[in-house]
Amino acid sequence: MDKKTQHTEALKRVEQELKKCVKCGACRANCPAFSAFQREPAVARGKVALAQHILKGDIGLDDQTYLNMSKCLLCGSCVEKCPNEVPTDEIVIAAREALAEQRGLTTFHQAVGRVIKNRRMMTFGAFAASILGPLFFRKVPQTSGLRLRFPLPFIGNTRHIPGIARKPFLDRHPEVIPGEPGKPRIVFFVGCMTNFVYTEIGEAALALFRHLGCTVIIPKDQQCCGLPGMSGGDLQTVRELAERNLAALERHQADYVMTACATCGGALHKFYPAVVGRRNPELAARLKAIAEKTVDAAQLLQQLGLHPEETGAGEALRITYHDPCHLRTRAITRQPRELLTATPGVELAEMEGADRCCGLGGTFNVYHYGSSMAINEAKSRAIMASGASVVATGCPGCMMQLSDGLKQHGQKTRVMHTLELLARNLRR
Repeated sequence: MDKKTQHTEALKRVEQELKKCVKCGACRANCPAFSAFQREPAVARGKVALAQHILKGDIGLDDQTYLNMSKCLLCGSCVEKCPNEVPTDEIVIAAREALAEQRGLTTFHQAVGRVIKNRRMMTFGAFAASILGPLFFRKVPQTSGLRLRFPLPFIGNTRHIPGIARKPFLDRHPEVIPGEPGKPRIVFFVGCMTNFVYTEIGEAALALFRHLGCTVIIPKDQQCCGLPGMSGGDLQTVRELAERNLAALERHQADYVMTACATCGGALHKFYPAVVGRRNPELAARLKAIAEKTVDAAQLLQQLGLHPEETGAGEALRITYHDPCHLRTRAITRQPRELLTATPGVELAEMEGADRCCGLGGTFNVYHYGSSMAINEAKSRAIMASGASVVATGCPGCMMQLSDGLKQHGQKTRVMHTLELLARNLRR
């Protein structure tokens, strides 16, 4: 195998998928990246064409190709609306893998890979950040946010950042929390943002499923889902983490694998079988078995018959709801809304474009922060126009992005996870 063939092997695995694209342009109307950049290489059709030309040898894996392939949030909007169901997100991931194999990982993604593969390093870093935070961050009283005192590489000092929890969620509870006999056994895949930042999401999930009598299993050896590495083409790290998570999840007999993070759910439900399992049929079968058990928390709560009037009573709130991309593309849009509207004191006011991407896109927000916030601008204005005092969503990453956008506007609108609203009475 020559050097060029070796570097394009990842793209060869999706070559048949490339042929499905008829260049109709339906993706343009639904692509958040195209709305920000207004250039053909930013849209799905353009990226498919680039991938085809790479395989033909017409263009190389150069700086311009890297830049064009980085302009994708992997939100799946193009896939969802494509008449031929072209999996452009998988094609972009393959192209990024090819670029990383030829060019090497960027400094940022090298650091990301080292950190997400090492749970001890993540835990120590989070603890240090929680202690040393006042040295690096300052509070912004008018918006109740945190901002860096001085710019840092890849972060700057204009964005609002949530605080780090002093104690990670995984360290707060035993691995197995027994429930009632005959009730479902649930493995809780926690995710990094819930573990280190929004621990209240984990506490709400635990309260709700214990209320239903479920046995909740929180594997101590679970790892990052790996999607931050996938964003940069570091598929070796993603495969390693997928196998480690697979072993952690298979270790327990459970009826469901539950996630309260849309991104983690997307990894387990879609990207692990489709991307990680593409090279290895035996591994793909095991990953598919876990994918079939993977459910979002709101989806499972409704399925198990949660009565929100028993758990969510509290102050009267006018809320609006944002659809995370990795829930929307799995058709999990109705369940959270129905649970929220059945909660006493909650009035749901639909915003315009609730199903549009908020602009986070993992490391897209790092490399293209200005464009990320330009995409978020329409979302912030829609939230403000709804008159809601709270915006609910089912993804911690979206929570961080929505909060940043609203605080940039000087708004005090609270951003909460769906589970927090559902568990208000239980948490009290």
